[in-house]
Amino acid sequence: MIKAFVVDHDRLHPVDHLIANSADVVWVDLVNPTREEEKAVELWIGVSVPTREEMEEIEISSRLYAENGAYVMTATLPAQADDDRPEMLPVTFMLAGERLITIRYHEPRAFKTFPLRAEKTDIGCTNGETILVSLLEAIVDRLADVLERASRDVIAISQDMFGSTEKKASKRDRDFRRIIHRIGSKEDLVSKVQDSLLTLQRLSGFLANIVAQDNQAKVMRARVKTIARDVSSLSDHASFQTQKINFLLDATLGMINIEQSGIIKIFSVAAVVFLPPTLVASIYGMNFDVMPELQWTWGYPIALGVMVLSAVLPFWFFRRKGWL
Repeated sequence: MIKAFVVDHDRLHPVDHLIANSADVVWVDLVNPTREEEKAVELWIGVSVPTREEMEEIEISSRLYAENGAYVMTATLPAQADDDRPEMLPVTFMLAGERLITIRYHEPRAFKTFPLRAEKTDIGCTNGETILVSLLEAIVDRLADVLERASRDVIAISQDMFGSTEKKASKRDRDFRRIIHRIGSKEDLVSKVQDSLLTLQRLSGFLANIVAQDNQAKVMRARVKTIARDVSSLSDHASFQTQKINFLLDATLGMINIEQSGIIKIFSVAAVVFLPPTLVASIYGMNFDVMPELQWTWGYPIALGVMVLSAVLPFWFFRRKGWL
């Protein structure tokens, strides 16, 4: 699908046909393009459009390069990032003169919100370069929102883990399993955002070199520099969140080990407590002809008392030593 936009009083307006408005179109957004649509755009700008396979290559030379006067930049962006399993796919930005072409195969939020905002508000979209910078600003803002939500969720996980008042071991085990699942989801989300920020960091550096060639674009250079700083700060924040998530994972596993050690301790103490009564019962369970206690009137109650006392004394001793 081809989405074409023209500029009218520094605002973007969508048009229905690229060819009919080819002289005025400044931004073409290719969404899951067919080969015919790619050829139409290539004919319009005079530069070949990268295929999906080329976009997915990870080496920098395949993601950031110049070809026939056009600049091609590819970044990995998340879509459906409101949950913890965003779809991560590459998006290519092409600057060809005063025109911008974007090629994508998923729907990042910024590509929905930015055209609507640029249509209603004058945000200085006069050509492909200004549209690209404004679009990148919207993308960075979206990634910041995703990271902020992840940070709040990590804080909630920490509070649930360290502030739990559950007494039953079975329920604590279920809580720990849920916490580990939530930690894994947040780690996956933050790592994907980090990957996206890394590609944007490289892209912003490449774009800064492009803008620097225009001595008149001081404002654009400042905006690109701001984008680069924002991406760097978000990357640092994502690294901090990764460290915190790893700490929560280690702490959760430590809590589980403590729970398991406590359970094993209970069984060990129970075995020691019941060992003396078992010894007494074993002695009096032997079938000897000569066993004086069998003729005693109080022999049986005395044997029971000895077994109870042999169980209570080790328990009292362990409590006194602080082992329980």
